[in-house]
Amino acid sequence: MSVVSLGYLVVGSTDIQRWRQFGADQVGFMVKDGPDGALWLRIDDRPFRFLIVPSASNGLLSSGWELVDEAAFETCIAALEAHGHAVTRAPAATAASRCANGVATLRDPAGNQVELFHGRFRDYQPFVSPQGVSGFVTGDMGLGHVVLSALNLDETEAFYKQFLGFGNSDEMHLQVSPNPADPRLVIKFMHCDNPRHHSLALAAMPVTAGAVHAMVEARSLQDVGCALDRCVAAGSRIASALGCHSNDQMVSFYVTTPAGFDLEFGCMGLQPDWSTWVPTRSLVSDIWGHQWAPPPTA
Repeated sequence: MSVVSLGYLVVGSTDIQRWRQFGADQVGFMVKDGPDGALWLRIDDRPFRFLIVPSASNGLLSSGWELVDEAAFETCIAALEAHGHAVTRAPAATAASRCANGVATLRDPAGNQVELFHGRFRDYQPFVSPQGVSGFVTGDMGLGHVVLSALNLDETEAFYKQFLGFGNSDEMHLQVSPNPADPRLVIKFMHCDNPRHHSLALAAMPVTAGAVHAMVEARSLQDVGCALDRCVAAGSRIASALGCHSNDQMVSFYVTTPAGFDLEFGCMGLQPDWSTWVPTRSLVSDIWGHQWAPPPTA
């Protein structure tokens, strides 16, 4: 019943046109109009990886986690319901909008909306980036990763491990306050049943945009550098300059999306061998770089 990958993200938007420009012109995604005013952002052979839907507010609405088949989907739902979790089976129209055979929704213990789905739809037209991005590292490893808020960190971590089959990759304990006596920020990194270092991270910090950030992995450093140049030229907020993370060794920058959460655009992420991997605790987040911009003003 283990989740195999992060399949998609559903994002609410008050201005779909801003996402069209950001997706196509800045980060090099293919864009297509979806049903009911939605926008599909495509980075591989799936119809979309980011589903942007009209909304009264901006932010991540839900994370779509893929189960390998209907049997795994049903087993997962049964285990959740047996332990008192309220699971709603989405109507056929919702499943169709997700390009899936079946979808079920629930909330994790931190309140984040989870969508479980099965049925792998493909668009067999080649991915051709409007900005010349050579491609994205997806396939069986899914979209990339998403970092969610979880103030009740231990309870939420246990939920993803027990019911969705996640494993621990590592964790960070970061001194973010100038006062060394203040508690460190704890982030738990978790992997699905695929080689990506982490598909999910849980951070013990509040957010206002539904997520801390999401990540896409490009195929080359040149793709990353050119995307950074385009985002700077467009006037987007660069939340973090180029750098290399200590845990997954991703070389990346962060740009703030029209939804308010950041998009990490990176390359060269680590793919561990889980049979020999030993989770670690990092006290620094980066090997080099990733100078963070001041928080945005209201």
